[in-house]
This record gives sequence, C-alpha cells and structure tokens, in this order.
Amino acid sequence: MTTACTDQPGGKESKKDSAYEKGSFGYDLSFLRSHDDVMVLSDSGNQAMIIVSAKYQGKVFTSTASGNEGQSFGWVNYKAFTGAPNAHMNGYGGENRLWLGPEGGKYSLFFPKGAKMDFDNWKTPAAFDTEAWEVVSKDSQEVSLRKNMDLRNYAGSDLQISVDRIISIINRSKIFSTLNLEPDDSVKAVGYQAQNKITNAGKFAWNDKTGMPCIWMLDMFNPSEKTVILVPYRRPSDTTSKIATTNYFGEIPADRLKHRDGILYFKADGKSRGKLGLDPSRATHFVGSYDAIHHILTIAHFDLDSSAKYLNQEWNTTKPAFSGDAVNAYNDGPLADGTQMGPFYEIESVSPAAILKPGESLQHQHSVFHFTGSEPALNKITESVFHISIDQIKSAF
Repeated sequence: MTTACTDQPGGKESKKDSAYEKGSFGYDLSFLRSHDDVMVLSDSGNQAMIIVSAKYQGKVFTSTASGNEGQSFGWVNYKAFTGAPNAHMNGYGGENRLWLGPEGGKYSLFFPKGAKMDFDNWKTPAAFDTEAWEVVSKDSQEVSLRKNMDLRNYAGSDLQISVDRIISIINRSKIFSTLNLEPDDSVKAVGYQAQNKITNAGKFAWNDKTGMPCIWMLDMFNPSEKTVILVPYRRPSDTTSKIATTNYFGEIPADRLKHRDGILYFKADGKSRGKLGLDPSRATHFVGSYDAIHHILTIAHFDLDSSAKYLNQEWNTTKPAFSGDAVNAYNDGPLADGTQMGPFYEIESVSPAAILKPGESLQHQHSVFHFTGSEPALNKITESVFHISIDQIKSAF
C-alpha cells in the first residue's frame, strides 16, 4: 500500500497511502485499490469524495467529507477480500449496496424452490453477491452501471432482470438545499444519490403467480458505543397497535430500543444482533443516525409509496406475500457460536413489489448524507430534519 493517491480535489498528489491511519478515507482507498480499480467521485472544490466499485457489485464502498485524512464513513469488511468464497454471502461491506428482494417468503430469491427456510439453504444470488457489474459511463461526479440478472425464485419462476444504477455525488450547496437547511460553513458534508431501476427483461409478466422482485438498498456504517439510529414513524391513531416489527432475529431488548414523539431510537453499537422494520403506512422518507463520539450525523432519504404493495421478506411462507416493510434498521452482534461478521450497523430502504409486464420498469431513489461539525451546528440539522435535538438523541440510552 505504497502507491500515491492522485484523486484529490484540485489534482494535488497526497502523501503516501501507507501513512493514512485505519479508519481514514485514505486508508480505505489504498486498501480497495489493492483489490480493484475503484472509481473516486468528488465534489469539485471541496474535500467530499466517494468510492464506487463496479467489480464489487456497483456499490458505494465509503465516503468522506474531509479528504483522504478524513473519517471513512462506510464499513469495509477487510477480511472478506481474501480466502475462499463464502457459500452463503460474501460480505465485502460498503455503505450503499443494491440487493434484490424478497429475501424470504413465497417469492424469495435466496432459497431454492421447496427448501426449508433456514441458514443452511440460504444463499445470496451471485449476481449481486460476487459478480462484477458493467460501467456504462463515468466522469468525475457520476457513474452509470448495469447488470443483467437471471434469477430463479422460490415459486420456481425464472426472472430475467435488467438492473441500472446511476450514482452521483451531490455538491455542497445542493446538499443543504435538498434537505431545506440553512448553509453553514462550519459543517463539513458529503452526499450522494443512487438512482436504481429494474426492468422486466423477460417474456412474461411478473404477478402474484410468477412472483416478482423488489429493489433493496442497504447502507453499512461503522458503529460506536454512542451511536443511535433514528427512525421517524407516523404515529398510529390506535395507541395500542405496534409501531414496528422488532423480532426479525428475536425481540430487540427494551434497553436497546426506545420510542417517543414519533422517533424510534435504536442503539447501534455493533454488540447485539437485532433488526426492526416499518411498514409503508408507518414509514417516512427519512432514516438517520448520530455518532456522539465522532460527531457524525448521517441521513438517508429515499422514495416511499404508502399506497403500494411491499413484499414480506421474513424467512417463512405463512405470512401474506404483500405484508412487508418499506424501511429497516439493523444492529450487528455476535451469533450464537460467538462469531461475528462485523461489527457494523445498517439502515435500509425497499421499493414496492415490481409488478411489471415485459419491458416495464420500476425505479427507486436512495440518497445518503453525512455531516460533521460542532454539536450546536449539527443540532440545527437534527431539529430541522427529525424535529429532535442532539441532547434528546444522546439521552435516549
């Protein structure tokens, strides 16, 4: 890892990669370049950058708001890049990746037809697990990628799917205007948008007999002892009804999940495995997190259609097929045998079910923003976007 980086804004050559500390953008850029010819997109004139990889399934691996020496916001699973491939999932990491769902249910893409839905039979399709994507076009601020996929679902249907993905870095002024924020020179920021489209490239319609896929966006980030995931929800008129699904991997302990005033607070320290989900009637267009140790505020904004059908992704075929969540959050933790892929945490968005005729398409847009700065400055952002203060986040647990 001794090659010099030259992708600095303004074209200036940086110090040797070997000098960058682990946890910095420069360190991750050096590591990823030792495995792939990654693409670096930058906001001209600022220090905001993101790393995109076609070889590793068209994902945004990580980003920074402060150049090569700045914090690397995405989680990179260094150990996954060497050794034999994993039979179930090759978790390289990445702070924005595209999967297709559903994971479970009678239209699952992760289980063979008729197989019991348990870990032994679970496998991530190679098309979005290990196979490279095609670069259609690229420049310093945008990359267009494509992948044609042939997938067989649990219903036994062979789905021909064309996937297009355009990743664009968002310039600083647009970050603030997009989120309706007052510009603040004291805050460093990076943002990007992923425009995702799937097309029915086959000869038959996708319906409730054949099954259909959905777009599933997953953002993986680095946890800390004081990171909290923020999930806004629409308050139910019936105060006795459940706000969220909280038992994907066993019930989330009460000391790790709180809710008040329209916000779910979910502890994201990477020490206890748990996942929650909001159905489209409860979800909003936003999810976020705040790391009080490193003063990192993260916001994800995505498409949502509360009137559409969302696919159930749980590992069973008993629940109704269209009873799924539109938004999810996950905190990693040790498995029963003590092993752990992470630690990391995820925030996720899902598109409606792609009920499409041949040649028709479904799109799903998902954007990610990171802000660093003083807590008073970040407080203005949390109050504007989530209608809560930094102190409320820090006092949740």
